[in-house]
Amino acid sequence: MPAESSVSARIRAALAQHLKRDVDAVGLHDDLRKDLGLDSLTMIELLFKIEEAFDLEVPNEDLPLLTTVADVVKYVEDKVGVTPAAPAAVTPAPVPSAGPAGAPPAAARKGRTRRK
Repeated sequence: MPAESSVSARIRAALAQHLKRDVDAVGLHDDLRKDLGLDSLTMIELLFKIEEAFDLEVPNEDLPLLTTVADVVKYVEDKVGVTPAAPAAVTPAPVPSAGPAGAPPAAARKGRTRRK
């Protein structure tokens, strides 16, 4: 079983405190309304606390996506836990190789005429 993320632990602890339950009584697969008994007002209060705790904003159109504790955890992790992709490695331009020992690189020789 993978270790619980800090986001998950914080959300479960906040729910448990709000519901006056033991944190072990709040599972990731619990439905916020059916299993935990949250009504509309309690959902709004919970989301306000989450927004404040994680410094994010949950748009109203995202509310229907949050039905279980796991949904809330994933939503928050996606919003705050995503690290920007590392920039693509910059490949340096190839350095022109010198011709025979001491000769200038090919690009420098281009356009020169040979002396006779």
